[in-house]
Amino acid sequence: MNSAVLPLPGDDDSSRARALSIGLWVFMGVATTLFGLFLTAYVMRLAGGDSTVIALPPQLWLSTALLVLASVLMQRAVTAPPARALLAQGGLCALAFLAVQCWAWLALQSAHVVVAGNPAASFFYVLTALHGLHVAGGLVACGATLRSDDPPRWRIALCARYWHLLLAVWIALYAAFNWITPDVARVICGVPR
Repeated sequence: MNSAVLPLPGDDDSSRARALSIGLWVFMGVATTLFGLFLTAYVMRLAGGDSTVIALPPQLWLSTALLVLASVLMQRAVTAPPARALLAQGGLCALAFLAVQCWAWLALQSAHVVVAGNPAASFFYVLTALHGLHVAGGLVACGATLRSDDPPRWRIALCARYWHLLLAVWIALYAAFNWITPDVARVICGVPR
């Protein structure tokens, strides 16, 4: 038995897998709700008269591609050998995603897009930081899975499932930052022009 994982009721691998799978679904529901509420607040704040859309740095295209690649590699790790190598490669792509996100922040700051300057910028920094924290947490779980010499497929599958959520959340955030303008936000919120 792996000493890094606490025994659960039933103390067999299948009951542990089921319990952790349910726990991950619950966590993913909470995280999705959290991001949904932040996006709702973002749209409502954009509907105010003092918001302007920020020009997103081109680095976000690269970070999006890295997160897509991480998700694909982790999914492949579930079904294809060598699972450990594919999982590690997916983790490296996720780490690169975080590095590129920091690069994007630096590009915005050099363009004088700061937290206090514009509500849209404030939400951009908060939401990307929150997403980055979730990616970092996923990397911790991925690292814990990689520590084992022969990680069970169900652990790899849990990592892949979480990464798919991170990708879906990122795409929703990126789409919102690109396509929801103050005019669109006012229409969504029913605010007259």
